[in-house]
Amino acid sequence: MPSKKTPEPSEPSFDAPSDSGKGGRSKNDDGDTPRKSAKAGKSGKAGRGDGPRRPWFVRLLGWFFGLILAGVAGVVLLVGMALAIAYPQLPDISGLTDYRPKLPLRVMSSEGQLLAEYGEERRSYSDIREIPKLMQDAILAIEDARFYQHGGVDYLGVIRAGMANVSESKSQGASTITMQVARNFYLSTEKTFTRKIYEILLALKIESALPKEKILEIYMNQIFLGHRAYGFAAASEVYFGKPLKDLSVAEAAMLAGLPKAPSAYNPINNPRRAVLRQQYIIDRMLEMGFITPEQHAQAKAEKLRIRPPQEAASHAEYVAELARQLIFSQYGDEAYTRGLNVYLTLHADEQERAYRALRRGIMDYERRQVYRGPEAYVDLPADPKELDTRIAEALSDHPANDELLAAVVLEASPKQVVAALQSGESVTITGDGLKPATSGLSEKGNPKTRIRRGAVIRVIKLVKNTKDEWTITQLPEVEGAMVAINPKDGSVRALVGGFDYNKNKFNHVTQAWRQPGSSFKPFIYSSALEKGFNGATVVNDGPLFFDATTTGSQPWEPKNYDGQFEGPMPLRRALAKSKNMVSIRVLQSVGVKYAQDWITRFGFDADKHPAYLTMALGAGSVTPMQMAQAYSVFANGGYRIAPQLVQRITDHSGRLLYQQQPKPFEDSQRAIEPRNAFLMDSLLQEVARSGTAARTQATLKRPDIYGKTGTTNDSMDAWFAGFQPELVSVVWIGYDQPRKLGDRETGGGLALPVWIEFMQYALRNTPVQEIQPPEGVVNINGEWYYDEFANNNGVKALGNEEHVPANGTEEEKKSILDLFKR
Repeated sequence: MPSKKTPEPSEPSFDAPSDSGKGGRSKNDDGDTPRKSAKAGKSGKAGRGDGPRRPWFVRLLGWFFGLILAGVAGVVLLVGMALAIAYPQLPDISGLTDYRPKLPLRVMSSEGQLLAEYGEERRSYSDIREIPKLMQDAILAIEDARFYQHGGVDYLGVIRAGMANVSESKSQGASTITMQVARNFYLSTEKTFTRKIYEILLALKIESALPKEKILEIYMNQIFLGHRAYGFAAASEVYFGKPLKDLSVAEAAMLAGLPKAPSAYNPINNPRRAVLRQQYIIDRMLEMGFITPEQHAQAKAEKLRIRPPQEAASHAEYVAELARQLIFSQYGDEAYTRGLNVYLTLHADEQERAYRALRRGIMDYERRQVYRGPEAYVDLPADPKELDTRIAEALSDHPANDELLAAVVLEASPKQVVAALQSGESVTITGDGLKPATSGLSEKGNPKTRIRRGAVIRVIKLVKNTKDEWTITQLPEVEGAMVAINPKDGSVRALVGGFDYNKNKFNHVTQAWRQPGSSFKPFIYSSALEKGFNGATVVNDGPLFFDATTTGSQPWEPKNYDGQFEGPMPLRRALAKSKNMVSIRVLQSVGVKYAQDWITRFGFDADKHPAYLTMALGAGSVTPMQMAQAYSVFANGGYRIAPQLVQRITDHSGRLLYQQQPKPFEDSQRAIEPRNAFLMDSLLQEVARSGTAARTQATLKRPDIYGKTGTTNDSMDAWFAGFQPELVSVVWIGYDQPRKLGDRETGGGLALPVWIEFMQYALRNTPVQEIQPPEGVVNINGEWYYDEFANNNGVKALGNEEHVPANGTEEEKKSILDLFKR
């Protein structure tokens, strides 16, 4: 009996019988393999009657699946070989295990208000424990629902995406959060099979090295989310102006929609598309049980307030740039990547008040100037449907300058102007609002400066009698600067380097070398005190003339600002009334070389103040910061201090790197004796009480105010430098290319109102603190003297008239060229 024979495992069971009579076995209907009969074998008939023959298409299908299996086996083999070769070549992921993101340099006010950020990436790193679960859930709901279940690659998601890509015209991704981290750190964004393999391998490697929480933390801090924001903490500040912990469900869902395409789904660039994706994510959060039905309904209905991109915390651009330069000089390029937080000495509210005060002073001056005409003209369509679009296009080239808004004129007449703003609002200007542009509305005016339909003009909203009124204005050409420092330690309290940083980045506080005019006289008077002068010394306010032989250059006939000569007067009154003739005579008596050396005690450069009599009238060059430092010497009792801007520096984790330590004054800082400072304070207090700056004490209603106005020749520079014992402040206004401000424009009329507005706010909680007399001075009949110069031992009157040259001839006077112009 023949033995029972079974097929080999490798023998395919679907082979068809051959025609040679030695055909293979076939399966019957039950799937069993039939035995060969001996008779059949002997007869040579190849078992044709053993069972029905399989149809050809079944055999074809068998071959097809066999090829597929062989192909899959081949692919698996190739992938295995690729993995064996590629895995050892994967990049080192130590950058993730010791993750140090590029964090920007952040400049803050002393109380922690953000003033500016520097660096390519806006980023604020947050530990996973600091990221609200709400924000984490929103991300998981839309980016990787099975994040905590898979090992780096979601195979179900891969299959689902593969099926979708076969059936749909658009591709569907299957990247997990771990795969996105791998791609963002180490791979390109090109969609290739090779990159995907590396992405998968890296994801597996990352998962084996880091816990899930760390991977999610890295993802939520690293990913780009539009508008230079990297990470969700930074995006929360950029789009909503609030920290992550304060986000609502709706806001968290909005941020969670950004990773898909930050430029296409962010609420600033495309609000409609962003809202559609946000609504879908809110639904997903409910579906996954992350929020309740009540939260879902509330989030769906919430209207979000998106922070405008141009919105700034405060106007501290000039001072922030100074801080950036200081930090860069110390840390180099690392300053922009290591997450330094630089806290300045200024308070944000005082900085804002200084900014507003300076702009208001400049705009008040601008309203007194001749109207220079519209900024541009545009052709407006007759069709009202096209009008809004044309206006929007025209105004896009004329962005708002803070409160100075651009507008397109729709109607214009001498009595009324109607203009459209970028917002679509129309404003009507009448009455006093038209006065600054009177020449532009006159029918007989210059056609090039005429306000007509289609003109692009500037308007500003003013509050008058609790009522808003629009007025026509223009972008100012004049510039200004303001700085305030603490005279005790030099810490900067406020700094505004110009009218508008975006328009002109030149910092006039530290870079503008200008003539100080009469605000420089106190330093000449200070030198005279050492020579026996005092507030009671009588000096003649009479005319002077110097020929070319005396000046070494051009003939010079100085004048008082008011053109009047009042004869002999005490030094106290002469400084209060800013008498030029008196200052010149005092300098002539003291000696120009002595005075030139003396002013260097205050921080001035001798070479910028040539040893000529013109130095008495402030013909040299100073910066507003120098003036603030110099007046601090009077305010603090005689010490020269350096300005301090940085209060402390921390790294991104809050670790203290630098702390400004308050130090007592040292003898090496002594610039002048305390009694010299005190006598000068007494004279400067008189200026603020009864002289050219009398408005200060009258407005501020306090006696502890000291200062001096300054107006240069031809009114090219307007100054006020003054102080209270706790705060020194200096204001300057002038043109970048020096030219006349106007015949009636003075430091008292231009700079002083700005100073008063700021100091009124800055000193609101500061008690009155008059400077007390030091040792070495004595008061006689209300006037202060050095001990050794009391009782007529000092200079009682200046008797040097015999040294003054005689008046020049008419020919000489005609050739006078004021030395200020040099």
